[in-house]
Amino acid sequence: MALQLGDTAPDFTVESTEGEISFHDWIGNDWVVLFSHPADYTPVCTTELGAFAKRKAEFDKRGAKLLGVSVDPLDSHHGWAKDIETTQGAALNYPLLADPEQTVANLYGMIHPKADPKVTVRTVFIIDPDKKIRLTLTYPPSTGRNVDEILRVIDSLQLTSKHQVATPVDWQNGEDVIIAPSVSDEDAKQRFPEGWETKTPYLRVVRQPR
Repeated sequence: MALQLGDTAPDFTVESTEGEISFHDWIGNDWVVLFSHPADYTPVCTTELGAFAKRKAEFDKRGAKLLGVSVDPLDSHHGWAKDIETTQGAALNYPLLADPEQTVANLYGMIHPKADPKVTVRTVFIIDPDKKIRLTLTYPPSTGRNVDEILRVIDSLQLTSKHQVATPVDWQNGEDVIIAPSVSDEDAKQRFPEGWETKTPYLRVVRQPR
């Protein structure tokens, strides 16, 4: 069965461009963005890896580690990394897993035979420090990911994990949020003493807690 939100992210030990990685140990107390690439030396992947490298500091600030995976061998990764730096203006600065045996790809359901039986789809898994899967995204091999959206989701997940709120459509960090329906008005008075706007009994808008 496909991995679901709340599942423990499967553990694995494989080689990467930064040495062997035992996944659960490597996570430590951080969040992780695990994202797959259909193959080395492919154009969309090249732009993605460069974009993540350029913005790694933004993930670092959020305590989130980047971890790419491609079903090609390590020597191929090292050669491809040179192209990434040359064409994208940023060197690979996070590990890229070498998964030629498709160990990780199969554990995480990254092969979708009806899309293409030979390559992985562009999956994204956001995993919290408790090793729980908090978000999954699946793109076809032809469509590149949006780094801004992945950062936005991390901000939402971290905020809503700490406070009993939810983030509305198109929310950006710093904007108003929604008090979770599970929080009664009495409890909300304790949690949000500055008050909130009640649009309906189930839609209560409040300033983002800090």
